Amino acid sequence: MTTDLTPIPVNPASLPAPSGYSHGTLSGNTLHLGGQTALDKDMKIVPGGIVEQFRQAFGNVLTTLREAGGVPEDLVSITIYLTDIPDYQAHGREIGAAWRELAGPVYPAMAGIGTTALWQPEAMIEILGVAVIPDSRLRRPQGE
Repeated sequence: MTTDLTPIPVNPASLPAPSGYSHGTLSGNTLHLGGQTALDKDMKIVPGGIVEQFRQAFGNVLTTLREAGGVPEDLVSITIYLTDIPDYQAHGREIGAAWRELAGPVYPAMAGIGTTALWQPEAMIEILGVAVIPDSRLRRPQGE
């Protein structure tokens, strides 16, 4: 097990360049995945509603996870912030299908939390998480 706990930022080049935050922070084998909204590569929230925003936001989380060598099965916790819980619930089947498409049938500990607003006014969802990545796959980013 990796014993170096020095925090290392994890910022995939395929995600918008962070300013004042990191997409993830690796400490030992634990990757803390920063909150991701449905920002696309052009720094715009994807249109189309909660299902499309879930797909983009969760995809952004998984991009950061993969940058450190992780896979969805390494997720131990996910927190989902929502501006409209009933809308999320109404689209639960489609969101579940998107989850299985992106991450497979593995579900970590989760929480869904209602909030009045997120950083971008048009954002409906923000997802953050924690993963524990085995040494055999762990990639510690260099040069950050």
